[in-house]
Amino acid sequence: MIASYRPVILAIGAALCGAAIFQALGVPAGALVGSTVTVTAMSAAGFKVAVPKSMRNLGFTAIGVTLGAGVTTHFFSDLMRFPVSLAALTVTMIAVLMISSNVLKRFFGVPAATAVLATSPGALSYSLSLAAERPQAKIDVSFVMVLQSLRLLIITVALPPLVALIDMGLGGEGGVLSVAPTLDIPTSIVLIAIATVGGYLFDRLRLPAAFLLAGVFLSGMGHGIGWLEGRPSQILTFIGFSLAGAVIGARFSSISRSELNRMFVAGVVVTTIAMIVSGVISAFVAQLLNLPFGQVWVSFAPGGVEGMSAMALSLGYDPTYVATHHIFRLLLLILILPVFARTKKKSA
Repeated sequence: MIASYRPVILAIGAALCGAAIFQALGVPAGALVGSTVTVTAMSAAGFKVAVPKSMRNLGFTAIGVTLGAGVTTHFFSDLMRFPVSLAALTVTMIAVLMISSNVLKRFFGVPAATAVLATSPGALSYSLSLAAERPQAKIDVSFVMVLQSLRLLIITVALPPLVALIDMGLGGEGGVLSVAPTLDIPTSIVLIAIATVGGYLFDRLRLPAAFLLAGVFLSGMGHGIGWLEGRPSQILTFIGFSLAGAVIGARFSSISRSELNRMFVAGVVVTTIAMIVSGVISAFVAQLLNLPFGQVWVSFAPGGVEGMSAMALSLGYDPTYVATHHIFRLLLLILILPVFARTKKKSA
């Protein structure tokens, strides 16, 4: 009996350990990346690892609920404050997606749908959810994971010194990062449970990344109306990201050194493209709206919502402006990524 559960126990145990280590080291998206790396290592070492579908669904639902918590009661009024800037951000996202995915297809021989998900300018968890939940689409999950993780890591590490050098006179003395409120564990469990039920409904409706999308929708609606305030319990969020990483790691095939080198080069190339495109358009928007260039670039750069918001505070920029743009980017990507992936696949 226990032997039949051994692959699951190995996968979950390795995922939790890796997630804890990477998060403690301060790696961007540490729980997700750490769990993926350790489960991949277990698989490469010859151990059989597996994650049941129910646990996969639970993990992606928890992530969706966490992402949806970024919506606030004043989110829509904030959108109305920055129409020109948000329109420019939309142009930036589409330009990055089209240029980067075409570079991957033309110079690295990457299939169209994989190229789109690997170069999504944000929404790492959603891109991976789309890839992991549709094995019939033959998307290279390992390629998506490596490139998306590199994007997040490079931007998180490289952007602050670049902004400080270019926009030094406008950076101010920095701010103090406020601690976001957290829902208690019972409320978090109820919210995730309701979102999981919603995920099964979304799945019946054949919506992409159904469980993550249900979490984003229900959590975002609850926070937007004002019924909820705060992210789910940190331990539940940690478990959710760890489960998602275990799912991705279990699907990794053994990656050769040459394949890893190819992925690394591709990741650096497309991340550089994303930073250049977002930087150029940010300079134009900053000049047009008389805003600090660094503030606009931090808002347009495809990094994580939390990391970019914290960066804005540390550099003395308007955190509301930055957070509004990154939440808008996340919600827009949820709408357009499946369309882009489907369109590219048909035109390939």
